[in-house]
Formats: sequence, C-alpha cells, structure tokens
Amino acid sequence: MIDKQLPSTRTAELDSICLKAEVLPVITIERLEDAVPVARALVDGGLQVLEITLRTACALDAVARIREALPGASIGVGTVLTPAQYRQAEQAGADFVVTPGATEALYRYGIESPVPMLPGVASVSEVMTGWQYGYRRFKFFPAEASGGVATLKAFSAPLAEARFCPTGGINVDNAGDYLALDNVMCVGGTWLTPKALIDAEDWDGIRELARQAADRFHH
Repeated sequence: MIDKQLPSTRTAELDSICLKAEVLPVITIERLEDAVPVARALVDGGLQVLEITLRTACALDAVARIREALPGASIGVGTVLTPAQYRQAEQAGADFVVTPGATEALYRYGIESPVPMLPGVASVSEVMTGWQYGYRRFKFFPAEASGGVATLKAFSAPLAEARFCPTGGINVDNAGDYLALDNVMCVGGTWLTPKALIDAEDWDGIRELARQAADRFHH
C-alpha cells in the first residue's frame, strides 16, 4: 500500500533541509577523530547540511559524534544501499538518508521511516519508479556521467514537479551551471573535503573552501 501522505510531507521535509544550503558536502571519514573537526569546519564556513557516506567502517560512529557535537547541523547519511543500512542511519541520528540508486525495498522502507530519503536516479524511468511511491525529490547520480545539466534540463518538461540534488563530478567550476536550473535544489560535492586537507588536519583550509562555496552559491 502506497502512502498517499508521502509526497506533501516528505517533499516538505526534504525541501526544508536542502534549502538551508546550495552545496551539500559529501564527506568520507577515514579516521573517527576527524569527524567532528571536519564537520565543525564546514558548519563554521557556512554550510549547515552535511552528508556522511557509509564508505568507511567508522561512518556511523562519525554521524553519532557529529550529531552530539553540532546539534544545529542537518546530517545526512549517504551511500545507503539496503533497508538494514537505512535502519542503522536512523539509529545513528541521521536527519535524512541519501542513496546512489534505489530499489523497491528502499522505497518501501523510506515510506515507513521517520527519516526522509533522497533516492538516487540517473534516468527518467528511475524517476518514474520513485514517483509511483510518492517521491518527488531525488539525487541525480552520477550527474556529469549521466549527461549533466543537459539531462536535467530535459527532465524538467515531463517531470515538472521533480527537484534534484545532482552529485558526481560536481566542482566549484560547474556547480553554478546546475544551480541555475529551476529543478535543482542543491548540489552535492566532495571538493569541499579533499583527502589531502583532512589527512593534514587542515581544518582552516576546509573552513575556507566552505566559506567560498557558501558565499559564491548563496541564494
């Protein structure tokens, strides 16, 4: 049974999160002790919405630490592949979850979950699958490899209500092209947390990248 309440309530929840920031830093935490300093540097730089990917063993612990240290931040858990990982994200204190693609199991779990999901799509057919479950907000991934700005422009006519967070191949040079589209609510990017800066514990450098992005791409 598909919940008819999903579109309005879930869409509003995701909009309220995504409208806080044009740029969503996509963060991979290799060392747990880096989690809070990285997140604090991004928030201090003006980016209030963060996505921590489940690509490392310490990711869920990192989310829990950031949630405790920075209660004002909106924290997403990314690279969620299964309902079991979705449940772990809920337990870690995630405000939202992000998936690289979507399955029927994830869509069904997302309808019941207290935590909204931003499902990953790369084609009109994939958007239509999410649509029948009530989803109207999606991650467009991998954005550049899937046709980038031109594809999202083409999506806008048949999928007028849909809004996207393109991620994958986004950087400081092309982010503005995506953000200029009416159906883009924010962009996701790894350029704000380069591995070299994290390894060097250069929190000032990360804060400066965040500040530049927040200033350049502000509403």
